[in-house]
Amino acid sequence: MATKLFVIALAVAALLAIAHAQKYTTRYDNIDLQEILSNERLYKKYFDCLKGGKCTPDGKELRDILPDALKTGCSKCSEKQRRGSQTVFKHLIEKRPADYAVLEKIYDPTGSYKAKYQADAKKLGINV
Repeated sequence: MATKLFVIALAVAALLAIAHAQKYTTRYDNIDLQEILSNERLYKKYFDCLKGGKCTPDGKELRDILPDALKTGCSKCSEKQRRGSQTVFKHLIEKRPADYAVLEKIYDPTGSYKAKYQADAKKLGINV
């Protein structure tokens, strides 16, 4: 009986670990995106990080998950992360198109993600 309980407990723990691993960390969800986007010094640090330069821990996390997030349609994102990505996406396209083009060459060189997400962009009122 004790062995069955141990096996069940182990299985539940494994399932919880798997479920948790299927989402991106929310540890950085309280970062003020508007402050970063409106502060040239902060913005440049994140932009340089995404281009392959030095990163803060949260910037590195973003750079590490960005390819997977693009590939999976942000399926592992929290709702706050989805809204944040839309905010950043819209800001880049509308206010920093040259930076968007640089990042697009790095993260979407074939244009496959752009084509995939054009409908989402239109919902946000963005012409891509």
